[in-house]
Amino acid sequence: MNEERVLAEKVATSFPTLDRQDEHELLPQLVAHLREHRTKLRHEWATRIQDSHLLEAMTPQEMSAETTSVYDNYVEVLETGSVEALQHYARDLSERIIPRGVETHEVVGIVLLLRDVLARSLFEKYQRDFSLLNHVLDAYEPAANRIANTVAVSFVDERERVIRQQQDAIKELSTPVLPVRERLLILPIIGVLDSERARQLTEQLLMGIRTHRAKVVVIDITGAPDVDEAVANHLVQTVDASRLMGASVIITGLSPEIAQTLVTIGVDLSKMNTIGDLQGGLEEAERLLGYTVARQDSSEG
Repeated sequence: MNEERVLAEKVATSFPTLDRQDEHELLPQLVAHLREHRTKLRHEWATRIQDSHLLEAMTPQEMSAETTSVYDNYVEVLETGSVEALQHYARDLSERIIPRGVETHEVVGIVLLLRDVLARSLFEKYQRDFSLLNHVLDAYEPAANRIANTVAVSFVDERERVIRQQQDAIKELSTPVLPVRERLLILPIIGVLDSERARQLTEQLLMGIRTHRAKVVVIDITGAPDVDEAVANHLVQTVDASRLMGASVIITGLSPEIAQTLVTIGVDLSKMNTIGDLQGGLEEAERLLGYTVARQDSSEG
């Protein structure tokens, strides 16, 4: 992700600073030219995008709509110079196209292609007067690079935000702390339990203990196929941390393989209250909380 940000921020670094008087005088002419030839230039740009195999995750209709929108906003920002408006548009654009699978290099690529298409059009218009052409390009290039830079950085920021949201959602789904009854939580662990996930497990569990004022926690690892030494030691640390928060921990669902691992690596089993299955763990938890556990006679009914 840092490489993407560096790429984005390098977009606007290679052109000289524009004299404000030249920009004020020439940009309105450029904007008028780009609007007059909008259909032709947008078609050339779309062709370049297809030839470069960009935005292939989007349908032709989606690409047409977005490129039209980008072109019009591009020209409007050239006219107004409003960076704030550009940032707002770039965020909206990012929110729309990131879910469609568009990558950062594609966004940078299409904006640079548009910059090139428009620059070639200006060259054709002013090529007979090289002095004027130089002034026109001096007016156009810094503004165009400012646009490209803003769009690229905004896209990277939005993509990072989406990734953080996804990571938070996955974290919550992978370690769901569930309140069973007052002061009793259950933490079912399903799937591979590595060191990173074990750390997330501890964070979620301690937050759950505090939020629900839990006194007993049942950690069920029936769905965990295996644990290594680091994860086993982390489980012990989780038990200790939970005790410091005022909650007892019951671990259920130990497989023979995991039990053997715990013994082999020398985990202090005196710190771990283990019960064979989840049902037994819940019954033990209710006993610790002072509830009376009544088993229903299967012959009743």
